[in-house]
Amino acid sequence: MKKLTSLLLTGALALGLLAGCSSAPTGGDTGTPQSSAPAQSSESAQPSASTPAEGTTITVAASPTPHAEILKVAKEVLAQQGITLEIKEFTDYIQPNLATEEGEVDANYFQHITYLNNFNEENGTHLVSAAEIHYEPFGIYAGTTASLDDLPDGAKVGVPNDPTNEGRALLLLQQEGLITLKEGVGLTATKLDIAENPKNLQIEELEAAQLPRSLDSLDLAVINGNYALQAGLNAADALAVESTDGEAAQAYVNVLAVKEGRENDPAIQALVAALQSDEVKAFMEETWPGAVVPMF
Repeated sequence: MKKLTSLLLTGALALGLLAGCSSAPTGGDTGTPQSSAPAQSSESAQPSASTPAEGTTITVAASPTPHAEILKVAKEVLAQQGITLEIKEFTDYIQPNLATEEGEVDANYFQHITYLNNFNEENGTHLVSAAEIHYEPFGIYAGTTASLDDLPDGAKVGVPNDPTNEGRALLLLQQEGLITLKEGVGLTATKLDIAENPKNLQIEELEAAQLPRSLDSLDLAVINGNYALQAGLNAADALAVESTDGEAAQAYVNVLAVKEGRENDPAIQALVAALQSDEVKAFMEETWPGAVVPMF
């Protein structure tokens, strides 16, 4: 009986040693673990490695249309990664940049790159583009005059009063043969740079957001894409639009802007990927054909 007990104890000890050897790592071994515990640990670490911004909340300032609507699609994409997107809507072109500069929001999405660069220069801010998202062609829209051919002498034409957008509007008027600008003025043109004005057009400089509301008192207005959309104006109804494959598309591409130094934050990069996703592209093309053009 003692002999049998001794044999059983010896066998159990041997099995224990073998089991210990099979689960214990040998020096520097990076092969597949034999036990299930290390495998579970590796698997649970994988999501955090692929989505480093998981659990983060990103706050973005945006104009209502189309930017905030586009962000709502991106919000759904980010939610699948455990990232929360908060959207703060603004109706002007000043406060979103100041809020981003001061860190009140993480990013903004409402402006084109030329406006961003000009804003930095004039205000001493330090904002940069994290990504190019879309382009909104400028359009000439009818007010009290139904067509460019019917435009009377001395007609009132509304243009945005901010520097980069006024130049852009005047270039579109020049594109349509209504005025001629001084050579070389380009995007910085103002009405003082008009060299030829055969119809004696009265150029009315108004805040960009006011232009759609002022059509009743203007013959024509050159309107930013987002404000046209907010007012229910369709690009297909415009009397003239910028070409989507010309210089304007590069100069006026709408960007996701952040304070300098934050471009590579994991949360910002996750937002960029969501804004440049197939879901967002399809939404743009189906919702605003020709008026909001994806640039990715």
